[in-house]
Amino acid sequence: MNLNTASEAVSFAKELETESAKFYENLAQRYAEGKEIFLSFAKENNKNIVQTERAYFGVISDAIEGCFSFKGIDTDNYSIETTLSEGRSYADALNMAVALEEKIVKFYTDAAEVSKSLMADVPQAFERIAKKRNERILKLKSLL
Repeated sequence: MNLNTASEAVSFAKELETESAKFYENLAQRYAEGKEIFLSFAKENNKNIVQTERAYFGVISDAIEGCFSFKGIDTDNYSIETTLSEGRSYADALNMAVALEEKIVKFYTDAAEVSKSLMADVPQAFERIAKKRNERILKLKSLL
């Protein structure tokens, strides 16, 4: 699905955050060695939703929504895998988490880039979240 409006981009971001939060909650239940980190990621995801929605609702108007376009943003390019198969090793689960984070960072980075010229607040929120998620990648890789 191609995103055409800010509302669609914010909704998709919320979907990514919600799905990845569930993924991290599942990881926390399965792998005690990373439980605290995984639960902190899930909690941070909820904060990311609030941050994005706050930025969006703080600046949105019919005029902006009417001419806000996300050309080149196709949700199919940012689909994430969140299903943990039975017997998956801790290292495999961490690699899966790294891949998930890289896809989400790509979405936030791309969405921020295509929307920069139209508004400031939403792209800035997207950039902040991408930066935090890049830090997650480093944390996850350090657990490998």
